[in-house]
Amino acid sequence: MEQQLKREGNSKLSHDKMSYDAKQYGPDVTFDEPAFIHPSVQIYGKVSVGRDASIWPNTVMRAENYEIVIGEMTNIQDFVMVHVGDGTGTYVGANCSITHNVTLHGCRVGDNCLVGINATLMDNSEIGDNCIVGAGAVLTAGTRIPDNSIVVGAPAKAIKTRNNYVANKWNAWMYQINAQAYCEGNHRRWDGADFVREAKDKMKELMTEFDALKKSGAPIAREE
Repeated sequence: MEQQLKREGNSKLSHDKMSYDAKQYGPDVTFDEPAFIHPSVQIYGKVSVGRDASIWPNTVMRAENYEIVIGEMTNIQDFVMVHVGDGTGTYVGANCSITHNVTLHGCRVGDNCLVGINATLMDNSEIGDNCIVGAGAVLTAGTRIPDNSIVVGAPAKAIKTRNNYVANKWNAWMYQINAQAYCEGNHRRWDGADFVREAKDKMKELMTEFDALKKSGAPIAREE
């Protein structure tokens, strides 16, 4: 409790987001204006958290060697364990959702990915951009998953090719605005008809964005 109160005392409200002191977690921790870090989060070693990222209750991140890097607008949800591996750090790209009870262990996650509840990614496994990893999936050491994959099973394998840019970036947006709301003490941001309209508008915006990327030939918008 003393540590939790100390961490609460080391964050302050600044405009519409909190300002956090990374050094309270240790000399090798760096924050680039994350949206929200819950007081129960435990961070040890060399860890970097990107702009507008959010770290939710009871997450643990440990990097006694190598490093952990969390990309911008990524959410690390409740009870996630992030650790370095045997010879590898752990890297999570931008606009990702690492959902409840996931274990990331010395792996690499591309941009715009969603890793489902209770999934495990082991040492030196990699998933590409725009992927969805199903709940309970286990990526064994050294597994390689290409961009735009749907991944399920234990051991996990890609069963379908689909670009999930829009859906996954929308989910990351959901958590980014929820993080801002939590900073303001609002734990019901997703409730009500106004929010439903806002969420639908955001989905349309992202679909338009994706169509423009496709027309421009941007690699992130490839379908295969």
